[in-house]
Amino acid sequence: MRRHGTNHWRSDLKTTALASALVAAGLALASVSAFADVPPPQDVPYNGTLKINVDATDLAHRVFRVRETIPAQAGPLTLLYPAWLPGHHSPTGPIDKLAGLVVKANGQVLPWTRDPLDVYAFHVDVPQGATSVEAYFEFLSPQDTKQGRVVMTPEMLNLQWNTVSLYPAGYYAKRIQTEVSVTYPAGWKAGTALEVASQNGATVNYKPINYDDLVDSPIYAGKYFKQVDLDPGAKAPVRMNFVADDPKYLEMKPEQIKPFRELVQQMYKMYGAHHYDHYDFLVSLSDKMSGNGLEHHRSSEDGASADFFTEWDKNALGRDLFSHEFNHSWDGKYRRGKDLTTPNFNVPMSDTLLWVYEGQTQFWGHVMAARSGLWNTEQAHDMWAYTAATYDMNRPGLASWRNVQDTTNDPVIAQRRPLPYRNYQASEDYYSAGQMIWLDVDGKLRELSGNKKTIDNFGKAFFGMENGKWDVNTYTFEDVVKTLNDIQPYDWAKYLRERLDGHGPLIGGIASHGWKLVYTDKPSAAVKAVESRRHFTDLTYSLGVSVGKDGDIGDVRWDSPAFKAGLAPSMKIVAVNGRQYSGDAIKDAVTASAKDKNAPVELLVKNFDEYKTLRIDYHDGLKYPHLERDKSKPDHLAELLKAL
Repeated sequence: MRRHGTNHWRSDLKTTALASALVAAGLALASVSAFADVPPPQDVPYNGTLKINVDATDLAHRVFRVRETIPAQAGPLTLLYPAWLPGHHSPTGPIDKLAGLVVKANGQVLPWTRDPLDVYAFHVDVPQGATSVEAYFEFLSPQDTKQGRVVMTPEMLNLQWNTVSLYPAGYYAKRIQTEVSVTYPAGWKAGTALEVASQNGATVNYKPINYDDLVDSPIYAGKYFKQVDLDPGAKAPVRMNFVADDPKYLEMKPEQIKPFRELVQQMYKMYGAHHYDHYDFLVSLSDKMSGNGLEHHRSSEDGASADFFTEWDKNALGRDLFSHEFNHSWDGKYRRGKDLTTPNFNVPMSDTLLWVYEGQTQFWGHVMAARSGLWNTEQAHDMWAYTAATYDMNRPGLASWRNVQDTTNDPVIAQRRPLPYRNYQASEDYYSAGQMIWLDVDGKLRELSGNKKTIDNFGKAFFGMENGKWDVNTYTFEDVVKTLNDIQPYDWAKYLRERLDGHGPLIGGIASHGWKLVYTDKPSAAVKAVESRRHFTDLTYSLGVSVGKDGDIGDVRWDSPAFKAGLAPSMKIVAVNGRQYSGDAIKDAVTASAKDKNAPVELLVKNFDEYKTLRIDYHDGLKYPHLERDKSKPDHLAELLKAL
């Protein structure tokens, strides 16, 4: 999952905390479930087929209406709403959006009770003579981004099956067969990895599929829809399915589609195998529906701005979203950390291997963006410099009290809520810190083998087996180490653990690839794009602060000149050196202070209802990260980024 595709759902997580504590104490998952009075999952077939019908036509209220038929027998029945979501790596199932739950059997309403220790579980007693129950409820999708991701607009919708289904406890999700249908607004078309069985008017019936794979098969549907074939004539089709705010945003040039087609081929050349029978990018081109980046085995949810194609050059920064999510079909969906692979969606996950799952995918997302042509060489270099600078100067917490391994707990700890001092606290750094570790691994492989072995060899060996198969293939830390040792003998366990558990620098891969990280007073195109996209001024590597367009302070780097002067993220800059705040004004002040060593940067700031003047004693000028070639070493970065 890409970081910018965030959710801000908050629910009662007492059970999660309890379960995590019990697991940490060494108790079996069965004991956790028993404590919460929820039947633990068993690897046995579910007796019958779960039928789910979704009415997605209420665009005005943004409500999905659900009717389920659930085979059952007389006695206790527990229905679960998915809590632990793959790709989120956390218990973020939006249980707070479920409403209107009514359960019936033989035409009679059955009382239900929510489990007091597991708020995602609902208990009912099935009466004698009943062979099934029917459940009716609504999923009240967010009306505003403050409530979570907006997934329904007048022009499109994003249906995620975990939000619109309950399933019976006591079974592995893959052992529960389902039949599902969706009623769409008239005239809409849909993209999904699900296969159509039949259609009756606006209602589409999909072919039977197990519940595990159903939840892994979301839908993008819209009034304005376009499908593009990325691998014409292939036995395993790869398609891009677009929904847009307006038909004009579906206008795309052949040269804009070409790198996406090349992305497919570059993945195949590197991995030597794929793990799906077909693959569908589900792409929203929208400024109304929330952006997203979420991986699935045979599809991905990829939310881009409405003008992604019509303002192609402006949107270069976000193109690696597609290489990142596509890579997850190999890394994260097919091969998955053993402790992340759970029998159903209400058993807690352990995220210890996210530095492989997300970290190596972040690495390949950048590499494949360059190899495919989604980025040119300059854009790729700028993005590597931007990431490297973060781990050179902007993660003081990782240099002192935290380590990369501990950040794999962040999906549960913080659940992507805003943080007071993100640079010092760190937040899911297994993504980009993992990316830097894998760049370092590539450099070490090249060094040890005389440039005969590279990270490509690892990718093919670890992810490229069993072409066409897509059952989950789990791995452990020891499996990662063994594969590296099989490619090039070395003490890889120590090497990796030093970087995951220690506090040392993480930018060694830049030097080993023949480049240097430097800082100049000229922002790169990537920095300019980030500033434009996020509407802020980036002075992270000079004053140590990022500031919104209206003067609202974002992050303040711990122990930076700004921090030492008393600046904090809660404040607002009103004026700079006696002039009204603007991004240009504060940059001019930093430049002036470099010319006159006696002139501090003077800020008038508002803190609650108080105004005060802060003087930042800084005189080293503007600083922005760049890569500079070290001609004393071979250019292995060029080799890494070159198309196969």
